[in-house]
Amino acid sequence: MNKTAEFIKGIITVIFGMLIYAIGVCVFIVPSGLITGGTTGIALIVNHFLGISISPIILIFNIAMFVVGYFAFGKKFALNTLTATLAYPLWVGLLERIIGDFVLTDDILICALFGGLCIGLSLAFVLRTGASTGGMDIPPLLLQKFAGIPVSVGLYIFDFAILIGQMLYSESRASLYGILLVIVYTLTLDKMLALGESRSQVQIVSEHPDAIREGIIRELDRGVTLLHGRTGYLGIETDVIQCVISPREMRHMEKLVHGIDPSAFIILSKVSSVKGRGFSEAKKYL
Repeated sequence: MNKTAEFIKGIITVIFGMLIYAIGVCVFIVPSGLITGGTTGIALIVNHFLGISISPIILIFNIAMFVVGYFAFGKKFALNTLTATLAYPLWVGLLERIIGDFVLTDDILICALFGGLCIGLSLAFVLRTGASTGGMDIPPLLLQKFAGIPVSVGLYIFDFAILIGQMLYSESRASLYGILLVIVYTLTLDKMLALGESRSQVQIVSEHPDAIREGIIRELDRGVTLLHGRTGYLGIETDVIQCVISPREMRHMEKLVHGIDPSAFIILSKVSSVKGRGFSEAKKYL
């Protein structure tokens, strides 16, 4: 895929992701009175005390953070966040007009679960393109750059402060379900970011390393690395075979290895992501 097509695909993905985020906010979070963090949480606080619609608040705040991010982190960072910065408040404004006073469900638990699911899915779409959602992503990055405070700590500080602001006027039931909402979208985001990236690393100790190496290359079409090792008990010099495979290839790998050497020692361990040929890049045959 050329750079232009990849750029267009990324823009479309971010726009679609922010649509899912807006659906979660307008269909589930706002009608149920749930509390949440981020820019949406700030907009909900202002909406409660001043009665201003959340979409212009989000737009103004996102633009302000975009400008700050541009001067603090440069043009490349700003371009990556521009689409999400503009798309989210526009989707929210459009949905507010379309939905109006429509309420899909009065069940606050369903709203917390599906609202969190929508936010987690949308953030995963955006982050997998290498973009940022802007807004409340910027202050933690500023704290990291100028104060050395880790981004994760900054996010917790700001989200906690925003949640406290909403708890001041929200009933305890909505506050508790709001915490559930945050947990759901955090877990969903983690799972979605790992989806399709999980791989298994295999290490094999055998008396027949060459036969196993050839079998893996021939039958699984996977590259292998030979690590020089020595057994701990007898001190025998041997090659340890290392290979990375997809989960669906694990059973085939075990059958292949034990078909060659029934006494082979196999270690399987999960890795969260693999970058390189055969995984993130196309295979290259010599």
